[in-house]
Amino acid sequence: MTFGIEAASYYVPSLYLEIKDLAEKRGIESAKLEKGLGLHKMGFPDVHEDAATFAAEALLKLIKDYTINPKDIARIYLGTESALDAAKPTASYAMQMVEKVLESEFGERCFRNCDVVDMTFACVGAVDALHNSLDFVRVNPDKKAIVIASDYAKYELASSGEYTQGGGAVSLLISSKPDLVEIENNWGVATESVFDFFKPRRHFNKSDLANAPENFPEKIEIFTDEPVFDGQYSNQCYQDRIREAYHHYKEITGKNKPYENWKYLIFHLPYAFHGKRVFTEIYSLENGLSYETPEEQKAIAKSENYIQFINDKIEKSQRASSEIGNMYTASIFMALLSALQTAFNENEELKGSEIGFLGYGSGSKSKVFVGKVSENWKNVVSKWDLFESLKNRKVIDFETYEKLHRKQLGQSVNQYYKGFGLQSVESENPVLIGARYYQFQD
Repeated sequence: MTFGIEAASYYVPSLYLEIKDLAEKRGIESAKLEKGLGLHKMGFPDVHEDAATFAAEALLKLIKDYTINPKDIARIYLGTESALDAAKPTASYAMQMVEKVLESEFGERCFRNCDVVDMTFACVGAVDALHNSLDFVRVNPDKKAIVIASDYAKYELASSGEYTQGGGAVSLLISSKPDLVEIENNWGVATESVFDFFKPRRHFNKSDLANAPENFPEKIEIFTDEPVFDGQYSNQCYQDRIREAYHHYKEITGKNKPYENWKYLIFHLPYAFHGKRVFTEIYSLENGLSYETPEEQKAIAKSENYIQFINDKIEKSQRASSEIGNMYTASIFMALLSALQTAFNENEELKGSEIGFLGYGSGSKSKVFVGKVSENWKNVVSKWDLFESLKNRKVIDFETYEKLHRKQLGQSVNQYYKGFGLQSVESENPVLIGARYYQFQD
């Protein structure tokens, strides 16, 4: 019996900013971002959008596109680092939104017997959700699970991470009928507790905050979406963890140079070209090449063999990232969708091909695992129209972008949106302060 991904779907924000516009306003050479990092557009949420609406959109699309009975779903595990609450899981918001839409067809609370939870480990959290859900269906082969990766990558204005922003969600149906990708049960893992990127509670004195309520404590903890990060150190941690996880995968499988058998290498992509940059070390070690000095590293990256390797095994997975930006937990799965959609559009046959996944989450952890493309993969991919969908978003100007970032707009930019949206946040009822209420526009 085989296990893996039966079907997949996605959602990307309805708005985007051209990277060249950001580069111009920030005094950055646009070629550095477009040709150097592979960035072209930045997906950006509208006023009514957040990680919960992203997740709900991807979940509903999965159910509708593949005619899934929600009562057959035993669990919905959400990987995110954009949680809306420190207690109530963001997955519960998404579940409730979708239940309301499906009510007329499946009755009230069609997910009432479904296990729902969030899993958090920076950008690898949804890989953890996938790992966990695969274990579940292996023990319970008659049951199905849904994994959702949903995030909004937001950085401070004018920071060094600003141009990598993005967001969206990918949903995966996990079962013993893996029509898209069968996943083997070998997982290379590497973990080390570091502070390369994190979102701490930050402390402020009450006296430093204007109009702070009298009942507030003298030391106030505030959580913000924008992370504390060290870009160069984070890149090094990423490279170290995937190397360690890759070698762990080799140890447990006994395979020599496994990447050579992988049709595609699928990475977590904080920016489109990140995967091809960080893999040079593993490539060098596997091929006995010296990787000691920056000059040697550059020579390997620019070598004819490595460039051909990138074009063959990585380039197709980068294309969607260039149009969306960093999706945190969802970026590795969007890279998979990008590669498969491109192969489908080019009428390439992938049946039986191995795909290597190299996931990373700051803090830090990597997981390396392998999937095999299933016989029915084209039937699954035919529902996506990924790149056509990306063409239908609304472009925004830089002024609108900054207002959205600062949360200075009172109404949605796209006032005629269809789908899920935040309706209100409770501010008066003392036992419901902060409760978030959503609606569906059709």
